[in-house]
Amino acid sequence: MVDPAPLGRRERKKAATRKAISDIATVMFLERGFDEVSIREVADAADVSPTTVFAYFPQKEALVFDEDDDQRERLVSAVRGRAAGVTIHQALYDLYADEVRSSAAEHGDDVTQRFMRFLNETPALRDYGAKMWLRHEVALAAAIADELGLDEPTHEVRAYARFVLQMQLLVSESEEPMAVLDAGFAVLERGWAPVESALG
Repeated sequence: MVDPAPLGRRERKKAATRKAISDIATVMFLERGFDEVSIREVADAADVSPTTVFAYFPQKEALVFDEDDDQRERLVSAVRGRAAGVTIHQALYDLYADEVRSSAAEHGDDVTQRFMRFLNETPALRDYGAKMWLRHEVALAAAIADELGLDEPTHEVRAYARFVLQMQLLVSESEEPMAVLDAGFAVLERGWAPVESALG
């Protein structure tokens, strides 16, 4: 896999501004509630204009999902850029495992769980998140199908892509993220029938 070219100074500055706005907005939303914070208040706190906020985020909900495009790209890159001999399943597990460890190191498990509760308790964010995950699902299924030499995703590929994405939500909400990740990917890899047989 070829590493992307490093960002220029202007691109780095724009990325930093975008992240700063999102981080400030998220803290304000968590403290006061999503509906109680206006775009103008976010702009004032970030020391930018409301126009600048909208230049980076087309709607208020997008402020919370600032890594939407990056996350979709990471999923697709994990499939397309995996090393020789690494299965698609293993590549996606490795991606998630790295993200779980990085999130715990940066934020701690408590912050992650609080953030997920905030998303689940805010209708506008739940709806936006569902649409975001659907876009991820389509992109992931297309990448898997292409890697398998298929003209388009089969029903099995679409189902697998959806299950993989739902796994990320389960992991994010769990107090034992790695245990849930291991169990979930084991079920996906082996199929449900052996699990049902063993537990029944």
